[in-house]
Amino acid sequence: MMYAMAKKILVILTVILLWQSAYEIFPINTHLIPPPTDIALSFIDSLKTGEIISHLLTSLGRVIIGFSIAAIVAIPAALLLGYYEKINALVEPLIEVLRPIPPIAWIPIAILLFGLGNDSAYFIIFLGSFFPIFTNTLFGATSLPQIYKNTALSFEVSRYAFFKDILFYFSLPYIFTGLKIGIGMAWMSVIAAELVGAQSGLGYFIQMNRVVSQIDKIIVGMIMIGIAGYVLNTSLSYAEKIALPWKQK
Repeated sequence: MMYAMAKKILVILTVILLWQSAYEIFPINTHLIPPPTDIALSFIDSLKTGEIISHLLTSLGRVIIGFSIAAIVAIPAALLLGYYEKINALVEPLIEVLRPIPPIAWIPIAILLFGLGNDSAYFIIFLGSFFPIFTNTLFGATSLPQIYKNTALSFEVSRYAFFKDILFYFSLPYIFTGLKIGIGMAWMSVIAAELVGAQSGLGYFIQMNRVVSQIDKIIVGMIMIGIAGYVLNTSLSYAEKIALPWKQK
């Protein structure tokens, strides 16, 4: 595990080194694309002032709340529709119409409904992460082999026990796939929401520095988004290993 981590760090350092070397070889406009040294200094300065941490925590809080609400709603709903196939056939057209609409398209409606601030951001994050979680969970629930259902009927397993002990556990790998896709969509959604309808967060941080042409700080904000997204995705992967030990064998 340590060896794998060392390889990942080595790849990142190699990219940074090549990036920095390009400024020594080619006449690149440093005002348009700052070198890693300038970005590192700006990163350190933002950490010292606490500015970037404050915006990170704000965005992180929004992502966790919006994503959690989406998971709480999407997983049971998808399992229920997977169990009741006739209802699923009725609801599927509505889901397929709403699913392709990007979260950013909902921002004007979110602002009209909830105003500027956290509530509209939660709504956008919810929409962004709901559909990946829902569709993957539903795919898992509808993929349950018929033999499981026949066996449950033969042993007169109750609907609740079948739902909880068979359908849910069979769908868990698909649920975690949806969660990992959903957390990425949640970050894209929160940044889009903060670029337009918030007064804080990493999206707002990037937007304000765009206005004053602080490209180095824009990249710092982007790096923080990447780091936070990686940490959350890695956390879900560890949770998956704990919940699905058989999958690792």
